[in-house]
Amino acid sequence: MSDLTPGRAVFLVSRREFLGKVRTKSFVVGTLVIVAVMAGYMLLQAVLFDDAGRDRVALSGQATALAEPLKQTARSFGREVETVDVGDPAAAEEQVRSGDVDALITGASDDLRVVVKESLGEQLRNSIDLLVKQQVLDAQLAEAGLDPAAVARNVERAGVDVVALEPQDEQRGQRLVVGLVIAALLYYSLLVYGAMVAQGVVEEKSSRVVEILLATLRPWQLLLGKVVGLGAVGLLQLVVIGGIGLVLASVSGVLDIAGVAGGALATGVLWYVLGFFLYATVFAAAASLVSRQEEVQSVLTPISASIVVAFVVGINLMISDPTGTAVAVLSVLPPFAPILMPGRMAMGVAPTWQVLLAIVLALLAIGAITWLGGKVYSNAVLRTGARVRLRDVLR
Repeated sequence: MSDLTPGRAVFLVSRREFLGKVRTKSFVVGTLVIVAVMAGYMLLQAVLFDDAGRDRVALSGQATALAEPLKQTARSFGREVETVDVGDPAAAEEQVRSGDVDALITGASDDLRVVVKESLGEQLRNSIDLLVKQQVLDAQLAEAGLDPAAVARNVERAGVDVVALEPQDEQRGQRLVVGLVIAALLYYSLLVYGAMVAQGVVEEKSSRVVEILLATLRPWQLLLGKVVGLGAVGLLQLVVIGGIGLVLASVSGVLDIAGVAGGALATGVLWYVLGFFLYATVFAAAASLVSRQEEVQSVLTPISASIVVAFVVGINLMISDPTGTAVAVLSVLPPFAPILMPGRMAMGVAPTWQVLLAIVLALLAIGAITWLGGKVYSNAVLRTGARVRLRDVLR
């Protein structure tokens, strides 16, 4: 062991931490539960999304000839209509009453009767109204000796050329959802695995295992190995959950910007690495000040609070005004950047210079925190008993 190089020492510690956590039942079960909940949510959203944009309409009598025109007209209003032909209007009314169909249409094309359970949706109403007017117009054009199809083509060609000075992003809503999901995953990972690093430090300190380890390793090697190992566990879970979520969202049709979501996941991985090194080092240094698990929460509360504040404030700002000055400034500051910046990047509202500035500031902060945290950890990890004061270990 005397020939143990620093790199080898860090690798052994990180491998020990990584394998020790990924092999636990809690990690496997926890990951599966999150994936299962996410899959159930995606399935529910897919069903609701499908139902929200689709109507089932029963046609009876002369109205059965309107099946295809009704589908085409409804499609122009952003609705999908499924039609079924029924022979008995009374039985069809019972289907309306039971909710099997949304509406029953009977009668001639110029005098339709629509039966619904409670009310007729606005888009379906507009589709039927437009269809009726079109049928009447076609009939009158035919009586006048004009070709309704030719007139329709001429009308369709007529239009206006709209020039938008600030075009609206049609995918803004989905970008916002992707940004919020990435922010939530990073919030969860930083909080959970940062606290896990702290608990590991206190466990080793209270059981005196750290004294055995430091007989061979330097304090900074033990600290870095622990941060890298547990960080890799969190990274693995983040990639697994994010990757499966991306596939489920694309397959279910809930998300149609898979490319944006994939890029958001990649930037989320980058910011997780930066954020974890930033916070986990602080978690470990703070935990080295105490010797009992009951005291851990008291030293971790300020750190956890900063992550919670960054998440709560950032989420509200991103929802209300993602391009505002407040969220732009906070997203480049190291304590907030790991949570806010990937979300703003997913929404496409973060300029390149802000992203680069946030990365540079995060790297500088990591260097400073690593130096300070390593000093605190080195001076406090072997002190047992009463809580060590930060002022004493910094001397």
